Order: sequence, then structure tokens, then C-alpha cells
Amino acid sequence: MRWIVSLAAVLAAGALIGADGFAAPTSAPSLTQSTVATVDVELVLAVDVSFSMDLDELALQREGYAEAIVSKDFLSALKSGPHGKVAISYFEWSSSFDQKVVIPWRIIDGPETADSVAAEIAKTPVRRGSRTSISAAISFAMHMFAENPYKGLRRVIDVSGDGPNNNGEPVVVARDSALNQGVTINGLPVMIKPIATPSDIAQLDVYYEDCVIGGPGSFMVAIKDRAKFKEAIRTKLVLEVASNQPAATVHPVQAREPRVPCTIGEQLLRDRWNR
Repeated sequence: MRWIVSLAAVLAAGALIGADGFAAPTSAPSLTQSTVATVDVELVLAVDVSFSMDLDELALQREGYAEAIVSKDFLSALKSGPHGKVAISYFEWSSSFDQKVVIPWRIIDGPETADSVAAEIAKTPVRRGSRTSISAAISFAMHMFAENPYKGLRRVIDVSGDGPNNNGEPVVVARDSALNQGVTINGLPVMIKPIATPSDIAQLDVYYEDCVIGGPGSFMVAIKDRAKFKEAIRTKLVLEVASNQPAATVHPVQAREPRVPCTIGEQLLRDRWNR
């Protein structure tokens, strides 16, 4: 089951709650059951840095995540969980061979640890990559789950991006593999620019809804207003860590055929090169 949540609904819910190369994740040492730390959520932030994202968008993303983690709303939601702590990692992605870990797994359990993680995010130089492989980002996140030293009551991948998958394996293959392992995928489609290249699609929000997100309680927030970019990131993170999540319309995953072909990015890229 999943949630389809409008930006307005997500922001309202948040107010109620708080009123260029491949870099593999570092393998964790073998742990016994007694040394595994239990957290409310294992949350992977998978952030698009492909060339379709302009420098202003990249800066807004980076600042948005850093500011969200130290916000009062986020810290309030953190304390609503049974353990009062989450494990977070943050990586940037573009093509199928370009994922870079910015923040390895970190525990956030209060203002001090939140400040530390936010500072790590903010100080890392902005970079850009080529192509868009949402599928590889999901697969990379799954490897991070497998190798981290934490046990979460929930496992969530938070995918942001401004275009459809056009590189690597089909996105639904990676998505369905993750969902079959009990992972939830949420989406942040960025739609604040007009259609400018042959690789852009007008219905990116529909694409994310039908082809990217899924799993228990999944939702997406489509960003169509630059002024609300940071606010939406903050509220999205609040929803992802909150134990009491707002009611929303529930739809079974894959209840219908996708309204936008899930291979549209690959099709557009082929058309571009065949001209």
C-alpha cells in the first residue's frame, strides 16, 4: 500500500507534527545480535546531481536537507518514535556508475547529532554528474542497508530527481526488488523548470508515482515552486521519521498500468541519438 500526497497536504501534515566516480559504502564489521543498534528508521537520502539539475537547484537541495535535519519539526518528529533515534545516510547519484557517499551512516538522536550531520552535508562541495539512473540509486541504497550496523523498524529510501531514468537497468526492476525486501521508496520529483531538453518530461510527478515510489506508507512530494523547495524537503523528512503519520488516500502498489511509460527516459534518449 502507498500514499499519494499532494504538496499542500504534506505541508499541512508537517505543521501538525511539529505545530564524479563510483564510491561504494564502507562495509560494516560483522556484528552480533547484541551489538546491533535498533533505530526507528534507517533512512537513505538519495540525491540527484545529474547535469539536468542546475547549480541553483543543487544548492537548494543541499541547503534544504541540512536545514531540515536541524529544524524543530524534524527534532519533534524524531522524539515521537519508540527509540527517539534514526540512522541516516546521504549520497549523490547520476549515472549507473556514479554514486558518491556524502554522509555515511550516522545516528541522529537529538540536536547535537543533528547539528553534526547537517554541518557535514553543508560543507561538502556541490558537484554534478551525467545521465540519470534512478535504478542504480535504488540498488546502491539497498547495498547500504545491507552493510550498515543498525536495525530499523522501517527502512526508507528518499529519492529526489528532476528527470526519468535513462541509464542502467529499468527503474521498475530495481524498485520491485526493493519493495520485495520490505523497503519503502518515497519521491521528491523536482519540477521547477520548464521543459528545456528532449530528456525532460512534463508529467514527472506521475512518473514518480507510477514507476518509482512504493512500499508501506510511501508518498511523493512534487516540487513545482522554487520558493517552497526547502519547506517541502523539511516536511518530507518529518513525515519519514514521524511515528504517527497523517492519514492519506491509500492505493495498492501497481494497481493499474502506469500512466507514463516507465521506460520513457530510455526512449527519449534513444530518440535523441537516432536523430
